Amino acid sequence: MLKGLIGKKVGMTQIFDESGAVVPVTIIEAGPCYVTQVRDPETDGYSAVQLGFDETKPKRLTGGELGHLKRNNLPPLRFLREFREKDPGVKEGDVVNVSLFSKGDHVDVVGTSKGKGFQGGVKRYHFRGGPKTHGASDRMRSPGSRGSTTTPGRVYKGARGPGHMGDDRVTVQNLMVAYVDVERNLLGVRGAIPGAKGGLVMIKAARKQ
Repeated sequence: MLKGLIGKKVGMTQIFDESGAVVPVTIIEAGPCYVTQVRDPETDGYSAVQLGFDETKPKRLTGGELGHLKRNNLPPLRFLREFREKDPGVKEGDVVNVSLFSKGDHVDVVGTSKGKGFQGGVKRYHFRGGPKTHGASDRMRSPGSRGSTTTPGRVYKGARGPGHMGDDRVTVQNLMVAYVDVERNLLGVRGAIPGAKGGLVMIKAARKQ
């Protein structure tokens, strides 16, 4: 049975559980999502469900995208994402919402982390930096040496150092669903999820429980 949705991160807040303890939650506007395609092993070589989210203007989509959606008389949708599912239990044209999940479920949330541009080794990889005394006036946040001497005479690929930070696909696993509001299409998961407010996220049933 399909247990997956596309949504947008709204922000963080806190709620109180039955015992009165404070629970930090991230609110996600999840769905409603349209089933735009159901893939099967005979035709596509694998099983999956393609969902569409966020209605938009037709002029924002290409002709191919509009034609793909018109097959099932669906509105123009901004985002399409696939969820691997062997027995989805849905058909093309169906609408799914947050009622797929209930309080106490565990989910994995996939999002794109905040882009932070070009950053140094201290911020990017938590390097210690150089000495702050004994005459060091400009080496405090320097990464220092990364390589050996004559052999190999170069720095190996993959060595940690300054570079582009963030804007990566990140998955946070095993978050508990603490709040479900079907009327307003809101889902509250315990803890933080990647990305900025308004960022696109995918919510799936947890693989590790």
